[in-house]
This record gives sequence, C-alpha cells and structure tokens, in this order.
Amino acid sequence: MDARLNLFVNPVATRIVKHFVAANEAIGDSGLPRATQHLVTLRASQINGCGFCTDMHTKDALHEGETATRLHLVAAWREATVFTDAERAALELAEQGTRIADAAGGVTDEAWADAAKHYDEDQLAALAALIAVINAFNRLNVFVQQPAGSYRPGQFA
Repeated sequence: MDARLNLFVNPVATRIVKHFVAANEAIGDSGLPRATQHLVTLRASQINGCGFCTDMHTKDALHEGETATRLHLVAAWREATVFTDAERAALELAEQGTRIADAAGGVTDEAWADAAKHYDEDQLAALAALIAVINAFNRLNVFVQQPAGSYRPGQFA
C-alpha cells in the first residue's frame, strides 16, 4: 500500500509537518510526563483509526520503557487497573478532545477539573496542545492513507 501523497517528500507537506513537529517538541519540554504523552497519543490515534500513528506511538512507548500490558489496555483504560488517576484524567481529556464533535460543548468542565487536580497549568496547556496536535497528525495520515507497520523508534529524530 502506498500513501496518496508522500508527506516526507512533498515540499508543502514537509513544511507543514515541520511545524507540527516543532509543536511536539515544545510539548515534550513542558514537564508533562512522557508516559502520559504516549498514552494520550496512542488513545487518540486508536479512536481516529490512524494505523501509522498507532504503530509509531506504540513502538516509541515500548522503546522508552512502557509496558506491553499498559499499551494493550489503553483502548479499555476505564476498566483497567494499571493506570494512575492522573493518567486516567488525561485519557478522558484525550477521548473528549478527540471526539469533540460528538458532544455539544466539547470537553466537559468535569473532565477539565479532574485533569487540573493532577497537572499544573503548564502541563494542562501541553496536554491540550498534545491532543490537538495528535489529532492533526492523525487526520493528515488517515487522509493520505499513510501505511502502518514499518516504523522504527527514533526514525524521525
């Protein structure tokens, strides 16, 4: 399977993706725990059906020491006992922020308040931005039908 558009060669796509990557770098430097970042990006990618990002974020998380058990349970995080309360709050924000069109008003005040119990303002800013950026990446990759399965950790470093 080939992508409809090569995001790594097309000059316009490359310029656009470069800005997404820059936003991710700022998020990475924010103090938001890496484990939380991995869980959130994986969950949003699952919801959006982005095979490329699901592959990439699963492999990157494993490479950085995340357990297979936790990664396998991200899709069923509400029933799983392997996540902290902070991670659960972040996953709820990720789901509501990803499914924003499904609920009038978008993310609920309750979900935001729960996350605010666990993350400071800078981390909340990073978390909201992370959810927005991963959704943008997901949509772009799904739109061009970016194939999944061949990603190697650190491939884009």
